[in-house]
Amino acid sequence: MTRTAARGRARAQRPVYVRIRIRASLDRVWHLTQDPGQHARWDARFSRITPVGALEGDGVRFRYARRVGPFVISGHGTTVGERASGDGVRTSVLRFDADDRLSPLGDGRGYWRYELDGDEVVFTTGYDYRPNWGRVADVLVRPLIGWLTAWSFDRLRIWAETGTPPERWPLRSVLACWRRDRPRAARSDRRAPRRLMADAPAALRQLAHP
Repeated sequence: MTRTAARGRARAQRPVYVRIRIRASLDRVWHLTQDPGQHARWDARFSRITPVGALEGDGVRFRYARRVGPFVISGHGTTVGERASGDGVRTSVLRFDADDRLSPLGDGRGYWRYELDGDEVVFTTGYDYRPNWGRVADVLVRPLIGWLTAWSFDRLRIWAETGTPPERWPLRSVLACWRRDRPRAARSDRRAPRRLMADAPAALRQLAHP
């Protein structure tokens, strides 16, 4: 493998990172992302998210599903949210695992961070996972998953800022190049910090595995 190819492969294996600014209240962004029914409406990575039980102490267990043509990719996870930390930043952490080999993502972990900056919420995610289809396939899968996350974040932004339901923008709307108001992954920052997962909220280390 050439040095250039090795560098490209290393970049492909980095954790997924997406950061976007949303001109809405912190409570509104929190509600649209923490309520499972609302979350599944804007996040194209999921068709359904269903809480199935409480964790000991705090947090919940959940199941998720994503329909892809005639197939349904499903999995399960655990999550807990902090409404406020000492510096006023809210966070949410999760662990997840797929039920079968249909999913390109195996077990993983990640977080959401909510920070107020004036009249905007800086909404950030960082997550990593074990490639279910192997590292070679993940060179293609991981950038696609990152793009889909960023596109979904902009669909959330439009909903939070304008009230336009996310169903107004199905995934096929990416082809409507003449619509400047359509969701676009390019509106998000995807340049991952060097210590992305090392700087994850402490609650992630304590969260129960699915």
